[in-house]
Amino acid sequence: MSNPLSSHRPRRRFGQNFLVDRSYIDRIVAAVAPERDDAVLEIGPGQGAITAPLLERLDRLYAVEIDRDLARSLGERFAPERLVLFCEDALEFDYAGLPEALRVVGNLPYNVSTPLLFRLEAFTSRFRDMHFMLQREVVDRMVAGPSTPAYGRLSVMLQRRFELERLFVVPPGAFRPQPAVHSAIVRLLPRKEAIAPDVSDAAFRSVVSAAFSGRRKTLRNALSSLLQGADIIAAGIDPGLRPENLGVIEYSELARAFERNRDRAPIHKE
Repeated sequence: MSNPLSSHRPRRRFGQNFLVDRSYIDRIVAAVAPERDDAVLEIGPGQGAITAPLLERLDRLYAVEIDRDLARSLGERFAPERLVLFCEDALEFDYAGLPEALRVVGNLPYNVSTPLLFRLEAFTSRFRDMHFMLQREVVDRMVAGPSTPAYGRLSVMLQRRFELERLFVVPPGAFRPQPAVHSAIVRLLPRKEAIAPDVSDAAFRSVVSAAFSGRRKTLRNALSSLLQGADIIAAGIDPGLRPENLGVIEYSELARAFERNRDRAPIHKE
Protein backbone atom coordinates (compact mmCIF):
# COMPACT_ATOMS: atom_id res chain seq x y z
CA MET A 1 0.00 0.00 0.00
CA SER A 2 1.35 3.44 -0.87
CA ASN A 3 1.99 5.92 1.91
CA PRO A 4 -0.84 8.50 1.95
CA LEU A 5 1.60 11.03 3.37
CA SER A 6 4.15 10.66 0.57
CA SER A 7 2.89 13.76 -1.26
CA HIS A 8 3.48 16.02 1.74
CA ARG A 9 5.98 18.76 0.92
CA PRO A 10 8.59 19.12 3.71
CA ARG A 11 8.34 22.48 5.48
CA ARG A 12 11.59 24.27 6.17
CA ARG A 13 10.21 26.21 9.14
CA PHE A 14 9.64 22.90 10.93
CA GLY A 15 13.05 21.52 9.92
CA GLN A 16 11.43 18.54 8.22
CA ASN A 17 13.69 15.82 6.82
CA PHE A 18 11.78 12.55 6.61
CA LEU A 19 13.49 9.22 7.22
CA VAL A 20 12.70 6.88 4.32
CA ASP A 21 15.40 4.18 4.43
CA ARG A 22 13.76 1.03 5.82
CA SER A 23 17.03 -0.46 7.07
CA TYR A 24 17.63 2.51 9.38
CA ILE A 25 13.99 2.58 10.45
CA ASP A 26 14.33 -1.06 11.51
CA ARG A 27 17.58 -0.35 13.36
CA ILE A 28 15.99 2.46 15.33
CA VAL A 29 12.98 0.36 16.34
CA ALA A 30 15.30 -2.50 17.28
CA ALA A 31 17.36 -0.13 19.46
CA VAL A 32 14.21 1.03 21.26
CA ALA A 33 12.98 -2.58 21.57
CA PRO A 34 9.47 -1.67 22.79
CA GLU A 35 7.38 -4.16 24.74
CA ARG A 36 3.63 -4.44 24.12
CA ASP A 37 2.51 -2.48 27.20
CA ASP A 38 5.29 0.14 27.29
CA ALA A 39 4.26 3.78 27.48
CA VAL A 40 6.01 5.32 24.47
CA LEU A 41 5.92 8.87 23.14
CA GLU A 42 7.09 9.75 19.65
CA ILE A 43 8.10 13.36 19.12
CA GLY A 44 7.63 14.51 15.55
CA PRO A 45 6.18 11.39 13.89
CA GLY A 46 6.10 13.20 10.55
CA GLN A 47 5.02 10.76 7.85
CA GLY A 48 4.85 7.84 10.26
CA ALA A 49 8.04 6.06 9.19
CA ILE A 50 8.80 5.01 12.77
CA THR A 51 5.21 5.29 13.99
CA ALA A 52 3.94 2.33 12.00
CA PRO A 53 6.60 -0.22 13.07
CA LEU A 54 6.34 0.99 16.68
CA LEU A 55 2.59 0.37 16.63
CA GLU A 56 3.22 -3.16 15.36
CA ARG A 57 4.84 -3.81 18.74
CA LEU A 58 2.74 -1.59 21.03
CA ASP A 59 -0.85 -1.53 22.22
CA ARG A 60 -0.79 2.26 22.19
CA LEU A 61 1.56 5.03 21.11
CA TYR A 62 1.49 8.68 22.13
CA ALA A 63 2.74 11.25 19.61
CA VAL A 64 3.33 15.02 19.44
CA GLU A 65 3.27 16.57 15.96
CA ILE A 66 3.33 20.33 15.31
CA ASP A 67 2.41 20.14 11.59
CA ARG A 68 -1.39 20.19 11.35
CA ASP A 69 -1.48 18.56 7.92
CA LEU A 70 0.71 15.68 9.05
CA ALA A 71 -1.25 15.31 12.28
CA ARG A 72 -4.52 15.14 10.36
CA SER A 73 -3.16 12.53 7.95
CA LEU A 74 -1.75 10.44 10.78
CA GLY A 75 -5.11 10.64 12.55
CA GLU A 76 -6.79 9.30 9.44
CA ARG A 77 -4.25 6.53 9.03
CA PHE A 78 -4.19 5.16 12.60
CA ALA A 79 -7.07 4.47 14.98
CA PRO A 80 -7.26 7.02 17.84
CA GLU A 81 -7.24 4.30 20.48
CA ARG A 82 -3.89 3.11 19.07
CA LEU A 83 -2.27 6.45 18.25
CA VAL A 84 -3.01 9.15 20.82
CA LEU A 85 -2.02 12.23 18.87
CA PHE A 86 -1.34 15.74 20.18
CA CYS A 87 -1.06 18.48 17.56
CA GLU A 88 1.21 20.71 19.63
CA ASP A 89 4.68 22.19 19.80
CA ALA A 90 7.03 19.76 21.58
CA LEU A 91 8.83 22.77 23.09
CA GLU A 92 5.67 23.69 24.99
CA PHE A 93 4.05 20.29 25.50
CA ASP A 94 3.28 19.22 29.09
CA TYR A 95 5.03 15.87 29.38
CA ALA A 96 3.77 15.51 32.95
CA GLY A 97 0.35 14.69 31.53
CA LEU A 98 1.54 11.35 30.15
CA PRO A 99 2.20 8.11 32.07
CA GLU A 100 5.34 7.76 34.15
CA ALA A 101 8.21 5.50 33.09
CA LEU A 102 7.67 7.05 29.67
CA ARG A 103 9.91 6.01 26.81
CA VAL A 104 10.55 8.79 24.30
CA VAL A 105 11.68 8.43 20.70
CA GLY A 106 11.94 10.84 17.83
CA ASN A 107 13.68 12.34 14.83
CA LEU A 108 14.22 15.80 16.30
CA PRO A 109 14.37 18.82 13.98
CA TYR A 110 17.90 20.22 13.86
CA ASN A 111 16.70 23.78 14.39
CA VAL A 112 15.14 23.11 17.82
CA SER A 113 17.10 20.10 19.06
CA THR A 114 19.11 21.83 21.81
CA PRO A 115 16.24 23.80 23.40
CA LEU A 116 14.05 20.70 23.18
CA LEU A 117 16.64 18.60 24.99
CA PHE A 118 16.75 21.17 27.79
CA ARG A 119 12.94 21.20 27.89
CA LEU A 120 12.88 17.42 28.28
CA GLU A 121 15.56 17.59 30.98
CA ALA A 122 13.01 19.29 33.25
CA PHE A 123 10.88 16.10 33.16
CA THR A 124 13.73 13.61 33.64
CA SER A 125 12.11 11.84 36.60
CA ARG A 126 9.15 10.79 34.43
CA PHE A 127 11.24 9.10 31.73
CA ARG A 128 12.52 5.55 31.51
CA ASP A 129 14.71 6.24 28.50
CA MET A 130 14.94 8.35 25.35
CA HIS A 131 16.15 7.52 21.84
CA PHE A 132 16.66 10.41 19.44
CA MET A 133 17.95 11.02 15.97
CA LEU A 134 19.84 14.28 15.88
CA GLN A 135 22.49 15.99 13.86
CA ARG A 136 25.68 13.99 14.41
CA GLU A 137 27.51 17.08 15.61
CA VAL A 138 24.90 17.57 18.36
CA VAL A 139 25.17 13.95 19.45
CA ASP A 140 28.96 14.24 19.55
CA ARG A 141 28.57 17.25 21.84
CA MET A 142 26.13 15.39 24.08
CA VAL A 143 28.44 12.42 24.68
CA ALA A 144 31.79 14.27 24.65
CA GLY A 145 34.16 14.05 27.60
CA PRO A 146 36.17 16.87 29.20
CA SER A 147 39.13 18.34 27.34
CA THR A 148 37.80 17.32 23.93
CA PRO A 149 36.78 19.74 21.15
CA ALA A 150 33.06 18.80 21.23
CA TYR A 151 32.73 19.14 25.01
CA GLY A 152 30.64 22.06 26.19
CA ARG A 153 27.56 23.32 28.02
CA LEU A 154 25.26 20.72 26.44
CA SER A 155 27.61 17.90 27.50
CA VAL A 156 27.76 19.03 31.12
CA MET A 157 24.08 19.80 31.55
CA LEU A 158 22.87 16.50 30.10
CA GLN A 159 25.54 14.27 31.64
CA ARG A 160 24.56 15.47 35.09
CA ARG A 161 21.17 13.75 34.68
CA PHE A 162 21.69 11.11 31.98
CA GLU A 163 23.98 8.34 30.89
CA LEU A 164 24.41 8.84 27.15
CA GLU A 165 25.48 6.56 24.32
CA ARG A 166 25.83 7.22 20.62
CA LEU A 167 24.45 4.13 18.89
CA PHE A 168 25.00 4.61 15.15
CA VAL A 169 25.25 7.17 12.35
CA VAL A 170 22.54 7.75 9.73
CA PRO A 171 23.74 9.17 6.36
CA PRO A 172 22.00 12.00 4.47
CA GLY A 173 20.78 9.58 1.79
CA ALA A 174 18.42 7.96 4.29
CA PHE A 175 16.20 11.07 4.28
CA ARG A 176 13.90 12.99 1.98
CA PRO A 177 14.92 15.71 1.37
CA GLN A 178 18.57 14.94 2.08
CA PRO A 179 20.05 17.12 4.83
CA ALA A 180 23.51 18.60 4.38
CA VAL A 181 24.85 16.73 7.41
CA HIS A 182 24.97 13.25 8.88
CA SER A 183 22.66 12.28 11.72
CA ALA A 184 23.18 9.92 14.64
CA ILE A 185 21.06 7.94 17.08
CA VAL A 186 21.66 8.60 20.77
CA ARG A 187 20.30 6.81 23.84
CA LEU A 188 19.68 8.73 27.07
CA LEU A 189 19.16 6.79 30.31
CA PRO A 190 18.12 8.92 33.31
CA ARG A 191 20.37 8.52 36.33
CA LYS A 192 18.62 7.36 39.51
CA GLU A 193 19.54 10.76 40.85
CA ALA A 194 21.42 13.67 39.35
CA ILE A 195 25.12 14.01 40.07
CA ALA A 196 25.38 16.22 43.18
CA PRO A 197 21.61 16.30 43.81
CA ASP A 198 22.11 18.68 46.73
CA VAL A 199 23.17 21.43 44.32
CA SER A 200 20.28 23.48 42.99
CA ASP A 201 19.54 23.31 39.29
CA ALA A 202 19.59 27.11 39.08
CA ALA A 203 23.07 27.40 40.59
CA PHE A 204 24.47 24.59 38.45
CA ARG A 205 22.96 26.05 35.29
CA SER A 206 24.26 29.52 36.15
CA VAL A 207 27.84 28.38 36.66
CA VAL A 208 27.93 26.17 33.56
CA SER A 209 26.34 28.84 31.36
CA ALA A 210 28.71 31.53 32.59
CA ALA A 211 31.75 29.29 32.14
CA PHE A 212 31.02 28.32 28.56
CA SER A 213 29.99 31.80 27.52
CA GLY A 214 33.72 32.50 27.91
CA ARG A 215 34.99 29.17 26.65
CA ARG A 216 38.44 30.46 25.66
CA LYS A 217 38.95 32.24 28.96
CA THR A 218 40.34 30.81 32.16
CA LEU A 219 37.83 29.95 34.85
CA ARG A 220 39.03 32.94 36.85
CA ASN A 221 37.94 35.26 34.05
CA ALA A 222 34.91 33.33 32.75
CA LEU A 223 33.36 33.12 36.21
CA SER A 224 34.42 36.54 37.46
CA SER A 225 30.81 37.73 37.75
CA LEU A 226 29.94 34.79 39.99
CA LEU A 227 33.07 33.70 41.86
CA GLN A 228 36.41 35.12 42.88
CA GLY A 229 39.63 33.24 42.22
CA ALA A 230 39.87 32.39 45.92
CA ASP A 231 36.39 30.82 45.81
CA ILE A 232 37.45 28.60 42.91
CA ILE A 233 40.60 27.54 44.74
CA ALA A 234 38.58 26.82 47.88
CA ALA A 235 36.41 24.49 45.77
CA GLY A 236 39.56 22.52 44.97
CA ILE A 237 39.84 23.69 41.37
CA ASP A 238 42.65 25.51 39.58
CA PRO A 239 41.27 28.89 38.38
CA GLY A 240 43.78 28.81 35.53
CA LEU A 241 41.97 25.91 33.87
CA ARG A 242 39.57 26.47 30.99
CA PRO A 243 35.87 25.54 31.09
CA GLU A 244 36.29 22.48 28.86
CA ASN A 245 38.79 20.96 31.32
CA LEU A 246 36.20 20.36 34.06
CA GLY A 247 33.82 17.45 34.49
CA VAL A 248 30.34 17.42 35.99
CA ILE A 249 31.62 16.84 39.53
CA GLU A 250 33.95 19.86 39.32
CA TYR A 251 31.11 22.05 38.07
CA SER A 252 29.03 20.81 40.99
CA GLU A 253 31.73 22.01 43.39
CA LEU A 254 31.76 25.41 41.70
CA ALA A 255 27.97 25.56 41.94
CA ARG A 256 28.22 24.86 45.68
CA ALA A 257 30.72 27.68 46.01
CA PHE A 258 28.38 29.95 44.10
CA GLU A 259 25.48 29.04 46.37
CA ARG A 260 27.60 29.92 49.40
CA ASN A 261 28.29 33.33 47.87
CA ARG A 262 24.84 33.87 46.38
CA ASP A 263 24.27 37.01 48.41
CA ARG A 264 27.01 38.86 46.59
CA ALA A 265 26.46 37.64 43.02
CA PRO A 266 23.17 37.41 41.08
CA ILE A 267 22.27 34.21 39.30
CA HIS A 268 23.56 34.31 35.73
CA LYS A 269 20.68 34.78 33.29
CA GLU A 270 20.87 33.01 29.95
